[in-house]
Amino acid sequence: MKLDIVIPVLNEEKSLSNCVDSVIDYCGRYLSLWDFRVVIADNGSTDRTSEIGKSLVQKYSEVSYFRMEQRGRGRALKSVWSKSDADVVSYMDVDLSTDLGSLSKAVEHVSTNRCDICVGSRLLPDSKVRNRSLRRSFISRSYSFIFRVLFLVSFRDAQCGFKVILKSSLDKVLPHVKDSGWFFDTELLILSEKSRYKICEIPVIWTDDPDSKVNVIETAWKDIKGLLRLRFGGLSVCKKIISNRCSRYNIGI
Repeated sequence: MKLDIVIPVLNEEKSLSNCVDSVIDYCGRYLSLWDFRVVIADNGSTDRTSEIGKSLVQKYSEVSYFRMEQRGRGRALKSVWSKSDADVVSYMDVDLSTDLGSLSKAVEHVSTNRCDICVGSRLLPDSKVRNRSLRRSFISRSYSFIFRVLFLVSFRDAQCGFKVILKSSLDKVLPHVKDSGWFFDTELLILSEKSRYKICEIPVIWTDDPDSKVNVIETAWKDIKGLLRLRFGGLSVCKKIISNRCSRYNIGI
């Protein structure tokens, strides 16, 4: 089976090589039975990220480099995933805040049909979160509470940069995801669960990156606006997705 691991990057010249080296080493050890590929998804870097990405392609046969000039993590993921021919796709943050030890477990969950999407969660009792400020923790938990109340979904952590997805399920939902930035994850998960795809969360070891470029307040505000868009009309596409699934299997809604 084929596995694509996408690493979205924007001006990550300091982190990219170490990340790819670590992922290749891990996959060689624990996912050797998979035909895996690491895809560097560069969305508008202006530093040496492009140069380093291309050098990693020369270094490893399992690495490919994709560049788009427009910025947006969601835009980069959507573009790469829509073109993928893998059976299972995934992505992780370049800083490897989520311990790589969770990857094989997440891939197993999806490949054995326990769920369509496996999400790394920092909010489960067994998760270990390190170096995370009280401010970030409060915002994360508050955001989780808000979207669970608004949409009555089962998952807790929508924004953890660690997800593994069955490609055949993703293909039905991905075209309907509108956000191209940080809200992309939340929108994908909500639309997927409301379209009757199964999401499971696994506990992870998470080490917060002190050099993270994410503006927490700005991102939180954009996330709230995205939730309101979905709450007031954005879920209408789920009926179409469900209808297409049911007609495929000749099942009545």
